[in-house]
Amino acid sequence: MIDRRRFIGTLAGGLLASPFVTFAQVPTKVPRVGVLGNTDSPVWEGFRQGMRELGYIDGRNVTMEWRWLEGRTDRLPAQALELVQLNVDIIVATSTQSVRAAMQATSRTPIVMGLSAYPDKIGLVESLARPGGNVTGLSNIAPELMGKRFQLLKEIAPKVSRVAVLWNPASQVEPLGYSETLAAAAANGVEIKSIEARTPEDYPAVFTTVTASRADALYVFSNPVNFKHRQLIADFALKSRLPSTCEEKSFVESGGLLSYGPSFFELLRRSATFVDKILKGAKPADLPVEQPTKFELVINEKTAKAVGLTIPQSLRLQAVLL
Repeated sequence: MIDRRRFIGTLAGGLLASPFVTFAQVPTKVPRVGVLGNTDSPVWEGFRQGMRELGYIDGRNVTMEWRWLEGRTDRLPAQALELVQLNVDIIVATSTQSVRAAMQATSRTPIVMGLSAYPDKIGLVESLARPGGNVTGLSNIAPELMGKRFQLLKEIAPKVSRVAVLWNPASQVEPLGYSETLAAAAANGVEIKSIEARTPEDYPAVFTTVTASRADALYVFSNPVNFKHRQLIADFALKSRLPSTCEEKSFVESGGLLSYGPSFFELLRRSATFVDKILKGAKPADLPVEQPTKFELVINEKTAKAVGLTIPQSLRLQAVLL
């Protein structure tokens, strides 16, 4: 007679030892990350690089949902809501308007700020050290940035005394930046001429006003509308022989004279670390907002020559020359 216990033990042992026995595996959930950005510009390669460095490959172990505004901020509410309805695990948003739209669409889905200005001052987070809600990430504002831009402008164009500032007073953050601009300009002996532009339709009148103001330089605030039409603005400045400056390298690539600011590529690369931490269980409320640590000066040599300026050797040693 076969011993029942011995038979069952032998059978179980054989099954466990057999190389042909397989067990069902619970499929691993592939996280879904939504991106709410202005346009798919080269700086987004920074985010893609950061994700790859952390082992995330789109279409393999993460699904990316990209949504681009293309300068149309009126698209924000619908696009933010669409990402929430797709049940994304995280939303990565660039620009304060994008972050705000995502916050209005959800109070539960984690939101990572790829770029944002003054997030603690306008209520996106409770504080930089303790964000407190479902939002964290990076700020593109650092102390004394504005003053440094005017200092650099004066180094390359010493005769500049009146600067036309192209900005949008209806923005949530630009009034704060404009106040800093006034203070920085005064410290550098520069008079400011306020030039307001809210929509692309404003540009013809704006350019006429800049010309009539007899400004000898142009400072361009980086916002979705100005970014989308940076080529038009840079062309106007060049045609008018106005030294022009902005915080974004892409403006200089379009023909602007110089830019100084945080590396947006680096900020977006670093934003991937926030995505990684949150996917691994961290709460946005507990992740301090980071400020920029890497800055870059970019100068367009052809533009400098076209507007009659010579780049000092001291700036050549600091700058990326295009």
